[in-house]
Amino acid sequence: MAQTHSPLLLLAAALALAGCAGLPDQRLANEALQRGDTATAEQHFRQLAQLGYANAQIGLADLQLAGGSEQDLAKAERTYRLALDESPRAKSRLGKLLARKPGSSAAERREAAQLLNDAFAAGEQDTLLPLAMLYLQYPQDFPGMNVQQRISSWRQQGHSQADLAQILFYRTQGTYDQHLGEIERICQGMIAQADVCYVELATVYQKQGKAEKQQDLLKRLLAGYRAGAVPAQRVEAVALVLADAELGKPDENQAQKMLEAIAPSYPAAWVSLARLLYDYPGLGDTESMLSYLDNGRAAALPRAELLLGRLYYEGKLVPQDPHKAEQHLRKAAPSEPSANYFLGQLYLRGYLGDIYPQKALDHLLSAARNGQINADFALGQMYSQGKGIQPDLVNAYVFSQLALPKNTPQASELARAIAQRLTPAQLAQAERLLREERQLRGTAWQAQTALQAQTP
Repeated sequence: MAQTHSPLLLLAAALALAGCAGLPDQRLANEALQRGDTATAEQHFRQLAQLGYANAQIGLADLQLAGGSEQDLAKAERTYRLALDESPRAKSRLGKLLARKPGSSAAERREAAQLLNDAFAAGEQDTLLPLAMLYLQYPQDFPGMNVQQRISSWRQQGHSQADLAQILFYRTQGTYDQHLGEIERICQGMIAQADVCYVELATVYQKQGKAEKQQDLLKRLLAGYRAGAVPAQRVEAVALVLADAELGKPDENQAQKMLEAIAPSYPAAWVSLARLLYDYPGLGDTESMLSYLDNGRAAALPRAELLLGRLYYEGKLVPQDPHKAEQHLRKAAPSEPSANYFLGQLYLRGYLGDIYPQKALDHLLSAARNGQINADFALGQMYSQGKGIQPDLVNAYVFSQLALPKNTPQASELARAIAQRLTPAQLAQAERLLREERQLRGTAWQAQTALQAQTP
């Protein structure tokens, strides 16, 4: 009869064989994490994970997930699965991973929802936001789900994350401005427990033009940051709210001060500073912007590559150099949809010496399906005019209709002109393809934008 050995017996055997030196230890792994020594933490987690300890498997998977590459995500997914039977936390982690996995299938998204629901039922309260996000992002995968009804039920049960899910719902449905008072009340009561409320309150006050409340909020935010109670990510997010002219009268000078305060210890702020100078040239010169971008690139931030590639593409602040633009944009493209848009334009417009229609099509389509509405407009033009490809009025109609929310005279005129050229049979086919494309995309880009401020 085959014998089975518990993790405790296996560890005991390992102790006997290895003596006292270099033994795997969960406490030492956690201490190593706290001081930033991920290599030592991974060594301990890996050895304990191989012995079957669920907490170590989760810790190892967390480290793998932090790597960020496609291979790292695949490793993390496999490692989380090892702990599923023993740990609701593993279900929560894996559910979140699958929910935001690039190019996920409908089956993976449904599995994510099941895992998040199971983890929530087992007491993992932080699953409600990603679960609501999943329902909002991919409604075609959950056709019977009434998201507002589900959120209302969670709120009635007193789950705190349900209030944040309600704000997320308002953002994705375009009704945020109609609920500013409610959002303010929610976040005033939750700000000590949910630092994302700094971003929401800053947005509300910016929209309402309440400068005095905004200043009080900023004082509390910066005091919390200095005390270590508020992460730099939230300070950056609030600074970006202050700089956004679409939300109200911008305060770019205050935004710059806040970003400069966190940048030395939070490299992502260097890129936000560069973007701030791009949007508000009066805040600094091109040399300063390039210096900020160098700091961002030194930290391997794709956003830095994106902005530098855009500068070389446009040729406004630095000499135009399509080859340098391509080099930097290709580095950013795996994670930055805008980079695919600019690459598509490089290949479509012949900036590299010739037109590359297939490359243009591939990159523009990738950008469009990740929420870049300018890419839909470019695709509508491409199929309508037959730039390097055979003209296709049916596809031209699909993308020109998807570009209508761009809300410009050019987008409206393109859609009108294409629609007039279609035969009734072509129009019927185009409408069918348009429905399929919309279903494929769901509301992914709207929901993703809405969630950015609420990411833990």
